[in-house]
Amino acid sequence: MRQRLRARTNGYTVTAGQYVLIARAALVALTLIVLSGAAVRLTGSGLGCPTWPKCYGNYYPPLNTHAVIEFSNRVVSVPVVLAAGLAWVGALRRRPYRRDLVWLGALLPLGVIGQAVLGGLTVKGALDYGWVMGHFALSMLILLAAVVLLWRASHEPEEEPGAQRVPEPDPIADRPLLRGLVGLVALGALTIFAGTAATAAGPHAGGSPGQRINRLNFDGRGTMDFVIHRHGEIALVFGLAAVAAWFLARRRDAPDRVRRPLTVLCWLLVLQGAVGLDQYKTHLPTQLVWVHVALACATWLATVWAACEAGALGYVLRTHARRTRTQGPLRGTAPIEFPGN
Repeated sequence: MRQRLRARTNGYTVTAGQYVLIARAALVALTLIVLSGAAVRLTGSGLGCPTWPKCYGNYYPPLNTHAVIEFSNRVVSVPVVLAAGLAWVGALRRRPYRRDLVWLGALLPLGVIGQAVLGGLTVKGALDYGWVMGHFALSMLILLAAVVLLWRASHEPEEEPGAQRVPEPDPIADRPLLRGLVGLVALGALTIFAGTAATAAGPHAGGSPGQRINRLNFDGRGTMDFVIHRHGEIALVFGLAAVAAWFLARRRDAPDRVRRPLTVLCWLLVLQGAVGLDQYKTHLPTQLVWVHVALACATWLATVWAACEAGALGYVLRTHARRTRTQGPLRGTAPIEFPGN
């Protein structure tokens, strides 16, 4: 398949600078589709088109507000698919060729396909909270791949004659800070997961008034308050950890490329906390919940970017490879090597 694709695109090449633009466009498109999907849920349009891929048996929606909103989100997914596919095809045609970008680029269209399948199952499952939570979690994983792709595309693993791109910086030598940033990414993922659980137990089920949606309810009463409070506690720990990472980076004189995204992250978390408190006191109005979701995406991107700048991902993979070489492969796995390092 890859050979046929190369033959069809023979003669078309992409420069390093052009591919950075492609990767950036893919990241923007994948972020926007998350926000549009949140708008569908918060407007109660999740079942505006109760069938998938058609809408009420047609390829166009009826003149119904919820149907139009939900179907519009499906239409927006078309340029997202194109952007994700171009990220992979562009990596194949990029010169100089880099295998790491090809593998990372392939994750984007695969993730989008997975989202389409999961979206269909979510509709067929009548917006059951489990499907909805999985749908958003997969979105965050795709954004993770998109951020790593953009960062690596913006840097060359080694300077080449006449290269215009920025050389890839060496990972910082401060292991405590590296470990802290790895933990910060994991804690950010846990915070987002807790947020999806809070939404699953909250009033925004995604369906229009009168539609029966299965909500997260494990004790028959008080589930929403319990989950929201746990989400708030985890978010507080995440915020304190981000501030601690910022202070550690400053104290250890980490490069500006690491401190800048940490600074942005800290300010985003301050704003996120203020919005979260306000929406809780005002009983979760739709507009504030959407802003909360948008800020969650921004904090996730900033967290992953900071980890990339410090070389945390490469550190994790090299550590795993070192352990498998000394202790032997586990369950038949082979040592992992990070391309470009």
